[in-house]
Amino acid sequence: MTENLDAVVLAGGAATRMGGADKPGLTVAGRTLLEHVVGAVRAHAPHADVTVVGPERDRPRARYVREDPPGGGPVPALRAGLPHVSAAWVALLAADLPHLAPNHLAALEAVLRDRGEGQHDGAVFVDSTDREQWLTGLWNTEALRTALDAYTGRSLHRLLSPLDPVRVPLTDAPEEFDVDTPEALERARAAWPPKERGPA
Repeated sequence: MTENLDAVVLAGGAATRMGGADKPGLTVAGRTLLEHVVGAVRAHAPHADVTVVGPERDRPRARYVREDPPGGGPVPALRAGLPHVSAAWVALLAADLPHLAPNHLAALEAVLRDRGEGQHDGAVFVDSTDREQWLTGLWNTEALRTALDAYTGRSLHRLLSPLDPVRVPLTDAPEEFDVDTPEALERARAAWPPKERGPA
């Protein structure tokens, strides 16, 4: 699956809990949150075509597109990004995951492979409270495209849950996996020792 995987990263939210800050551009360990996410994808799948839905940036290297209207939410953002996916599988990811690592994407792939790629339309992480983390998942591109074409709402949960993905416990990661508040950002920074900027 690694050789047939693209990614869509949603990076255009309003970040209201961060006081309207440019959340994907905030830094942890010398790299922006967006660079961490795209770097994890490229480390896992070097040939992945990465589409970022959000304002264009110098780094990381990716295709940048915008939803209409900008800031319209995750479903419009997915509508803007998914047409650029040509691989059979797509990683749908948030841009605020500093702890995302290649092994997390590998774990999702392994579950799908073990259960038979044709048996499930996707796999998604669930957190310690058993809640699906819809922006940390792998999906069959055609199944996702069909569901999106038929969907008129704005809820990512209502779009994705009928696809009945494999629910994968999020392990080997801090309990607070994403960064939603200034306090969470400081905890993420404290968890990462300073280091040189890496490729993204």
